[in-house]
Amino acid sequence: MRTTLSFLLALFMIFPAVSRADAQTPHAASTAAMDAALQQHAASAAADRADVLRVLDKPEVKSVAGRMGVDLRTATSAIATLEGDQLSQAAAQARQVDQALAGGASTVVISTTTIIIVLLVLILIIIAVR
Repeated sequence: MRTTLSFLLALFMIFPAVSRADAQTPHAASTAAMDAALQQHAASAAADRADVLRVLDKPEVKSVAGRMGVDLRTATSAIATLEGDQLSQAAAQARQVDQALAGGASTVVISTTTIIIVLLVLILIIIAVR
């Protein structure tokens, strides 16, 4: 009986040690891979912010914002607080505006004006929510 008890006690002491040793296996992704992914994400966010800021700096956008009574300085400073999906949406709309204005048209077309308004309203909503 004493031998059986000693055997069970030894067995119960070994199982926790085995599970802890198994938990120390290396991660699936290396540190270099995780660093590269983080750098790529940061670069993508910086590019999105630059796209939005470039569009907000266009004279056509400034004109529409002035007619709407939107302070572009507030909108520009709000871009720094955007992240994730909000930043992606604002950047996508900014690219649409940039593409529409890049066609060489000297006047703002109504659809471009609508996109600009939507972009500015999105930025203002984000400011109001925060």
